[in-house]
Amino acid sequence: MAAENTTFAASGADVIARTIDVQPESRITSPSELDDFYEIDRTIADILEGDYKRIALQFPDELLHDSVPIYRRLKAGVGPGRDLYVLADTSYGSCCVDEVAAQHVDADAMVHYGHACMSQTSRLPVIYVFGKKPIDVDDCSQRVPGVFEGKRALLRCDVAYIHQAESIATALTQALQVPVSLEAETEPESIIYIGGESLGLTNLLITHSACSVYSYDPAIKAARLESGRTNRLLMRRYATVQKARDADVFGILVGTLGVASYLPLIQHLRALLARARKKSYTISVGKLTPSKLANFPEIECFVLVACPENSLVEARDFLRPIITPYELEVALQAEQSWTGRYVLDFGKLLAESADPSVPGPDPDAADSDDDPDQPVFSALTGKYRHARRFGDGAPGNLKGAEAPSSAVVLRNQDTAVALVDSAAAQFLQERSFRGLEARVGEDAPSVLEQGRSGIARGYEDDHRE
Repeated sequence: MAAENTTFAASGADVIARTIDVQPESRITSPSELDDFYEIDRTIADILEGDYKRIALQFPDELLHDSVPIYRRLKAGVGPGRDLYVLADTSYGSCCVDEVAAQHVDADAMVHYGHACMSQTSRLPVIYVFGKKPIDVDDCSQRVPGVFEGKRALLRCDVAYIHQAESIATALTQALQVPVSLEAETEPESIIYIGGESLGLTNLLITHSACSVYSYDPAIKAARLESGRTNRLLMRRYATVQKARDADVFGILVGTLGVASYLPLIQHLRALLARARKKSYTISVGKLTPSKLANFPEIECFVLVACPENSLVEARDFLRPIITPYELEVALQAEQSWTGRYVLDFGKLLAESADPSVPGPDPDAADSDDDPDQPVFSALTGKYRHARRFGDGAPGNLKGAEAPSSAVVLRNQDTAVALVDSAAAQFLQERSFRGLEARVGEDAPSVLEQGRSGIARGYEDDHRE
């Protein structure tokens, strides 16, 4: 009954005072363990060496409970004249460096705690503190040989186990009797991943689909072959690409403001869609939720520009499919073929798009037919459809992507007009409900009344007579 009272409470005080139950990843019982786990001495030394004056400390939710003792130890170590700020509730994924939030406090350096995607930043110097998670190296070297089959392997670790990477590689080399290296000059035939189930492991599987991937989870002390999931992951992504092929209106979602090359990539996507005679809108909504994206019903497919670990989104709860920039290039190809190769790195994607020797989407595919009204076959539905085309498709013209069109068309007999090249205007005309009617001059003005007070979750109504 108490839960029901809380849910429908009119006052917003309980919302502000509500606590969040977070399961901490670390089990720290003493100050010395805290200093060692979060590398307090190294962090202080890096701050003093860089002579940083305003430092932002970024914590994910699972480590926020240690932010206060870490702040106090750092503040005592760096001395007076240096300001520290704790950042939480990041604008995008917690694995990315939130340079936008750091600029709000005019920080000249950042300390990023916890798991990190290690995407190259563009503005501030960053000190990474991954945390030193424990791992039983002997148990790892005993369990991996039971599942491993190969002649050599590349070792990849979750960032929390990097501090033991060399010891793990040495132990596995002795146990497997094959070379296990931390770096590979060419595409490896086998990969051993140290860490639990995560987006990093998923990205590793999908970007190295030709490799055999083995994992060892230090938390549960279990090793297994992961490559059996690769085909299922790729097939789901391929189905999403087929949905993107049928889309004519795209939304470019800005999922990062800190990863280097994100602006050139957005510009590249705009130009790519404009040449393909597709309509595009650029949208920044912060963390993705189905309710946010549902506000753009005219958009048929979203392209997410985010760090590699946040790029793959299972859009089961979303109204429209969400694809990566590489999947967009595959979807715009004239021929429906995909070798299973996958690219998530911004820099590599831009370099390949500029390399004429690397096959990519056909920018003139939309204009290759003489008849613009010729139907297009959809592999998803098994039927033909009529594709909508926007702009003129000129390589240097972003008219179909961002610039507003000056062409107008008669909308009804009341001399109302609408933009020809606006996907949103076209969508509005097809809706049965277009909002409240504007009855200007027809209704008498109402009496001014006192409005509601409180916060959005529980307003207080004024019932005075």
